[in-house]
Amino acid sequence: MKTTVVGSYPVPGWLLAQPTAPNLRDALLVVLRTQELAGIDVLGDGELSRFDASHPETNGMIEAFVSPLEGVVRDLLPSELDRARSAEGMAFRAQPAGVVRGPIGRGRLDFRPERARLDGLSERPVKFTVTSPYMLAKTLLDAHYGDLPALTDALAQALASAVAEVEAPVIQVDEANLTGHPPHPLDAARGERALHLCFGNYGGSTIQTGEYDSLVAFLNELHVDHLVLELARRPPAELEALQGLRPDLGVGVGVIDIKDNEVESSDTVARRIARAAEVLGVERIHYVHPDCGFWMLPRAVADRKMRALVEGRDRFLGA
Repeated sequence: MKTTVVGSYPVPGWLLAQPTAPNLRDALLVVLRTQELAGIDVLGDGELSRFDASHPETNGMIEAFVSPLEGVVRDLLPSELDRARSAEGMAFRAQPAGVVRGPIGRGRLDFRPERARLDGLSERPVKFTVTSPYMLAKTLLDAHYGDLPALTDALAQALASAVAEVEAPVIQVDEANLTGHPPHPLDAARGERALHLCFGNYGGSTIQTGEYDSLVAFLNELHVDHLVLELARRPPAELEALQGLRPDLGVGVGVIDIKDNEVESSDTVARRIARAAEVLGVERIHYVHPDCGFWMLPRAVADRKMRALVEGRDRFLGA
């Protein structure tokens, strides 16, 4: 049972103030070293490798993926903005990340430079995260395909081509807007394949409605090795729904609530792990982690929550 993080980390103030290449490297070193000191087993880069000074509030979770794509234009016409504002499911953004005016192609999308920034910065395994094609499709205005599954499939093919070139021990797809059945860019991944599912995380609020029991059949069809699930903030009964997952599918259990500034005690974390082990079986729990990324929390709180995660896991194992 390993500890890991989900993805984002609070952007250090000096990087926000001066988003230069040296400051980005310093920030990456700080983020990785902070996790090492906390005892995290599988690290994340805090999503800083794709940090975008123009979109610091999302660490480039959307724009970094769609901006390089062929067929996507960032500047919308007034008529397109009007259409986007009236589109169903677009209210969570002030405006779309772009408009799809032609066939989606990989274009300039290349994950290798951001992965190369991590070379030599840590001896521990560092996962690589990529936003899911479905979530990306939901942020775009479609003026070409006229069909969400077709747009999602085209995005998945472009992502898969780029993911195939990434050397990482774990490739994780992040999905916080799931309501359908997207294709599988992870088919191209060369490392362990993971899917992170949560119900949204903005300002301490849950964005999406839904329950895991309606997703079990979908989850069993996924081409992944393990799931990374929000569970600390979810109703306790949802653990029982996950008993229907296929036996070979590993489970990552969220035991740290990232929508609350209160830092859990190691006892609380150990109890949450014990409850999940009781319901699912300890052998099914491959990872324990926060519910989602830490980007909305103060750095001091995020750091203490990581230490509590490791201490709680160790307490549960009797270490």
